[in-house]
Amino acid sequence: MIFEMNYSQIRMPTGTPDTLLPLKHSTFRVLLALADGELHGYAVMQALSEITGGRETILPGTLYAALARMVDDGMIETREGPADDSSGGPKRRYYRRTEFGRAVARAESERLRALLEIAQAQNIFSGDTK
Repeated sequence: MIFEMNYSQIRMPTGTPDTLLPLKHSTFRVLLALADGELHGYAVMQALSEITGGRETILPGTLYAALARMVDDGMIETREGPADDSSGGPKRRYYRRTEFGRAVARAESERLRALLEIAQAQNIFSGDTK
């Protein structure tokens, strides 16, 4: 189904991606789940579970608080779902990652990679008990 792209809550980010680091765990997970395009809230929860093989989940209250914060920070955009949504409930809101959100996800990934390199240098993974 193709929707008209009418993103009503587009906010311009303030600052640089680094000013938002370190990200809350929930924020980073949502940015990862939105990598392939736009999703409604429940689909974000499903995508996160799918991309992590079920190892990561996010509860609805945590998800929707994170989404609201991320809209305010300019990391994601929202739009209302179609009027003929057949879900049976209230009209869904769809979310997509902005270019700024992608830059924030990249910066957080680089930060985590640097920490991982330190752990590797300390033989954390080999079970060495230095």
